[in-house]
Amino acid sequence: MHLNQIGTVARNAIADEDWAQFSAEVGRNLHKLRVAKGMSQEDLAYAAGLSRYTYQKFEKGDSRPGAPANPQLRTIVALAGALDTPLAQLLPGWVPAVRI
Repeated sequence: MHLNQIGTVARNAIADEDWAQFSAEVGRNLHKLRVAKGMSQEDLAYAAGLSRYTYQKFEKGDSRPGAPANPQLRTIVALAGALDTPLAQLLPGWVPAVRI
C-alpha cells in the first residue's frame, strides 16, 4: 500500500465513524420524537409507509450489522411528516464527514 493510499484509508475510516455516529443520533431523535407523540414503532412505520422491521433498524441507527443506516431522503421526509415535526428535528445539528 502506498503512503497516499494509507491517508485515504484513514480519512475513509473517520468518515465511516462520523456517519455511524450521525446515524445513531438520527435514531435517538426518532425514538425520542416517537415516544413524545405516544406512537409505537409499528404505528410510526405504518404512517410513514415502512415496515416495522425497517423502521426499527433506522431507530437503532443500523441498516445491517456493522453498517450505519442510510435511509433515502424520501423516507426521512415521510418520517418527519408522520411525526408532524420539522425535518430539522430528526437530524443532528452537525454534519458528518462523508466521502463520495
